Amino acid sequence: MDNLLSFSSTMLYSAFILYLIATFFFGFTIRDNKKDRQEKSKAGTIGISITIVGFIAQLTYFITRWMASGHAPVSNLFEFMTFFGMTIVLAFIVIYFIYRLTVLGLFALPVAMIIIAYASMFPTEIAPLVPSLKSHWLYIHVTTVSLGQGILAISFVTGVIYLIKNIDQSKRSKRTTWLEIIMYSLILFIGFIVATTAFNLMNYSATFEYPVGNKTVQTEYTLPAIAGPTDGVLLSDGVMEPLFETPGWMHGADAGSKFNTLLWSFLVGTIIYGIIRLILRKRIGAAIQPLLKNAKLDLLDEITYRAVAIGFPVFTLGGLIFAAIWAQEAWGRFWGWDPKEVWALITWFFYAAFLHLRLSRGWHGEKSSWLAVGGFAIIMFNLIAVNLILAGLHSYA
Repeated sequence: MDNLLSFSSTMLYSAFILYLIATFFFGFTIRDNKKDRQEKSKAGTIGISITIVGFIAQLTYFITRWMASGHAPVSNLFEFMTFFGMTIVLAFIVIYFIYRLTVLGLFALPVAMIIIAYASMFPTEIAPLVPSLKSHWLYIHVTTVSLGQGILAISFVTGVIYLIKNIDQSKRSKRTTWLEIIMYSLILFIGFIVATTAFNLMNYSATFEYPVGNKTVQTEYTLPAIAGPTDGVLLSDGVMEPLFETPGWMHGADAGSKFNTLLWSFLVGTIIYGIIRLILRKRIGAAIQPLLKNAKLDLLDEITYRAVAIGFPVFTLGGLIFAAIWAQEAWGRFWGWDPKEVWALITWFFYAAFLHLRLSRGWHGEKSSWLAVGGFAIIMFNLIAVNLILAGLHSYA
């Protein structure tokens, strides 16, 4: 089994590298030089070919990990987020062959890579399933949800491209500020990856003891404790003392450690963002805009709508219908106001409102793009903040 797991990990790493290489080839296709049309077409063909090979490598990772664990690898945050990244790539490949929009690869693949890199920061060990997860409805529910979210992620990508292309970057406004907040948020993920990787390489570890109900438990921090556990006591020597305690209302599993990780993500991400701004000497959106001269706004708007029109019913099946069936089987009720369930419902209502406003109120173009970006922000909040901070029946993630 160890050899199979090692091979599986190698395939995931190979997929990541291939996606990175493909991104560079897609980057060649946005050069503003009419004489290089043949070269740009060739670069796009190479880029999508490498992307497909990378997807096959990641699919191999998924299958071999399933064989090693004996269950579908979607039962914890590492497994779910890697699968989520794979569905984004799959959605991109399908949409690429429909619209032949090479600039989409330049943005969609980095989003998928950030998701996969983010996943790799969580524990990768295979653990036995808790009783509530031993159901085929888990696999049906989670894979369908992830596929729906992967398709919806494409609407986010095209929405961001549309906004960067369409918004006047020559002057500061509310629109440029919000667009820059989107860029900053993406960099926060990179901050999380950089911080976690750096301290993992240093083998940093600090153990805390803290009360939970009538018993005392221990938790391990892999990042220096900016925020320690509520009423916690540091047991390790020679490590940083926490600056303050985690707020008492955070009751999720290992809430202190998870909250501390979020703080480090904001700290390191903000530093990286500041360095990028110093190098560019302008907003990130303003620096990217000249590269999108050939992007067609009408086409981007159409893809945004199509992605939501397809992703929304798939998410409805996985996030509401299949989830309710699994909840009935696992916990004896279809609905229980668990934080994860509530935010899944909020996500559903948001995209339902997107389609309503698009079809009945004529919200096209920039309005539609802002909604697509907002919807994906809700999805990521559900995947990150709800999983890492809020306590509930999904805390096993």
